[in-house]
Amino acid sequence: MTPGSEPRHVAHESVEERVAEEFVEELELHPVKEEPDEEPFPSMSEQISEQLGGVRGLIESSIPVLAFVLLNVLLGENGLDLGKKTALYWAIGGSLGSAVAIGVYRLARKQSVRHAVNGVLGVAIGAFLAWRTGDAKNFYLPGILLTLGQVVVLIVSVAVRRPIIGYVWGVLANGGKHDWFDNPRLFRTFQWLTLVWAASLFVRAGVQGWLWLADEANAIGVVRILISWPIYAATFAYTAWAVHRVTSATRPADEELEEAKAPQA
Repeated sequence: MTPGSEPRHVAHESVEERVAEEFVEELELHPVKEEPDEEPFPSMSEQISEQLGGVRGLIESSIPVLAFVLLNVLLGENGLDLGKKTALYWAIGGSLGSAVAIGVYRLARKQSVRHAVNGVLGVAIGAFLAWRTGDAKNFYLPGILLTLGQVVVLIVSVAVRRPIIGYVWGVLANGGKHDWFDNPRLFRTFQWLTLVWAASLFVRAGVQGWLWLADEANAIGVVRILISWPIYAATFAYTAWAVHRVTSATRPADEELEEAKAPQA
């Protein structure tokens, strides 16, 4: 049989084979990318850190307070002595200005401004009270009262057996599920963790409230910056550790229970 006189079906098969070989080679050269696995749900610490803005959020929330304290001290009786009201007005302006500047900077970089907006609102309320009364200590009054209110809510939630820390954990780290109610050990953990949070908040608000009653406006700012955040960070770290310890211990038991309930093959 001379070349070119092969049967048509043979030539057809050879073309298909060549196409198939080229297709395989193409796949080898450009392998199909597998779909990435579903990303694991962020841990409790990652979730709460995101809600608070992380370390950057903590720093940014402290800048307006720091500006208020520094300007009030440097321009007041202990500094240039420009007069109590003059120093107060400059301190209010510097605090509000720094809060707005943070928001504008984030907006210009197309970043989330949620924390900045919250900071501006909080500073604005305190600044209004300080301006209205002419007393720098009232700049911190809304924060003190808000923290004391949180203490009351936390204690009440424990009294009615609905610990708020458990709900926070369920929303932020458990996919919105609140099955911890069915876990006695985890339920008890959230009960006393809620009381731990109430105690830490009471210490923060109590120290600032005592200084407010003593008319130590600048000391309140120093305490708020140097003491409040370390207490908060320590309480949060302890909470994350306690919850992880309980959930890690109860997970094997839950898996064994699920296996026992599964129908036998």
